[in-house]
Amino acid sequence: MTQLAQGKTTIAIDPVTRIEGHLKAEVVVENGKVVDARLTGGMYRGFESILHGRHPRDAVQIVQRICGVCPTAHATASSMALEKVCGTRVPANGRITRNLTLGANYLQSHLLHFYHLAGQDFIQGPNVAPFTPRYARPDLRLPPAINAEGVDQYLQALEVRQVCHEMVALFGGRMPHVHGILAGGAAEIPSREKILEYAARFKKVRAFVEEKYLPVVYLVGSQYKDLATFGQGYRNALCVGVFPLDDEGGKMLFMPGVYLHGKDEAFDIARVTEDVKYSWFDDATSGEKFTRGRNILDVDKAGAYSFGKSPLYKGQPMEVGPLARMWVNNKPLSPVGQAMLREHFGIDAVNFRDLGEDVAFSLLGRHIARAEETYLMLDVIEGWLREVKAGEETFSTPVIPGSGEGYACTEAPRGSLMHFTRVRGGVIDNYQIMPATLWNTAPRNDKGELGPIEKCLIGVPVPDIENPVNVARLIRAFDP
Repeated sequence: MTQLAQGKTTIAIDPVTRIEGHLKAEVVVENGKVVDARLTGGMYRGFESILHGRHPRDAVQIVQRICGVCPTAHATASSMALEKVCGTRVPANGRITRNLTLGANYLQSHLLHFYHLAGQDFIQGPNVAPFTPRYARPDLRLPPAINAEGVDQYLQALEVRQVCHEMVALFGGRMPHVHGILAGGAAEIPSREKILEYAARFKKVRAFVEEKYLPVVYLVGSQYKDLATFGQGYRNALCVGVFPLDDEGGKMLFMPGVYLHGKDEAFDIARVTEDVKYSWFDDATSGEKFTRGRNILDVDKAGAYSFGKSPLYKGQPMEVGPLARMWVNNKPLSPVGQAMLREHFGIDAVNFRDLGEDVAFSLLGRHIARAEETYLMLDVIEGWLREVKAGEETFSTPVIPGSGEGYACTEAPRGSLMHFTRVRGGVIDNYQIMPATLWNTAPRNDKGELGPIEKCLIGVPVPDIENPVNVARLIRAFDP
């Protein structure tokens, strides 16, 4: 902590804990509120460099190591990109099997986020890890009954997440880092026995989501209503589409779309660029389109403060994730959500946009969006279980050309994901990855505009500079 002139204080949270990866947050506080913010991605992963010169089929396994929480999304995007290069058409049963694999990972990831990453910002457990507060006065407000329920569910959620992992492994071969998703479709031809095993496990997950997770999110929120009043940021949302519902990809569970400056637009990947003025990359690469990106390091660059680039859509910072998907697609709310919003918040809402921008784009709104998306997944997974065909082909062998290029877009649980591959001489000549966290935790763009989370941090209340709990809460609400 550094005391600045004119009553300003700089607070550094390094590292931001209970997230996947290496992140530092530095905020300037004045008069009890954040007035400036910087997020630093402190690790250069370099997967694009690792992939150069490798066989195109290697990518699907290597890119899964980007994240242990959502490897299935990276496997899906990498496979789809290579399918574009090869002109390969995935069989219908392969599409459905992929959906079941990725869908189970969504359930696991969302439960992980609330109970085991963000939940300790609200739930007071015994004074042992992982419940030991980082700060002396952690702003824990839950009544004893709700708090006890939260602690019990923490332990239950560990078991349910294991069940979700087993569901992924039934068709993916293992979890994390599946073998069953690859260019051409899915490696596993579902047997009747495995479909029944998946369905039996899914019943346990469904019961937990409906009876435990969804209600407790609203109950916790009812004690933290002020968290619905800040963190709105730019109010721009991007969804690139996920879970194809037909073989042509024309219909998806979450359709691609853009919400920019209060207006809905169609998504166009040609509008996606990356700025690097404040990133440890060569300025000569700034402003390049994603599909023409390069990775040239400049770790001594003056003014730079992150290994994250600044992804932009039409030159604008965009938020991605469950909130963006639910808002862009304006999905219906659960019966539980509708009832509890009315009871605890006085909000009559049927679809997600009925929450209004102020609540939806708030810290609390992001937790609501994730819980509601989890509930939404339940019925569609049941539908895929009815559609998948036991013993029917799931794979079409791709023929890799000597040269070609392709890109793919999907959605990881925490937001929009893009992969691009270019093949020359039978090997990878260029590979570019734009993961969800890169969108949200981006540093400033070339115009000096804050990244999405940086912008959301402006105005966050910090009444006690010794206990900047709301700063960490806001960052973790994005699940970076």
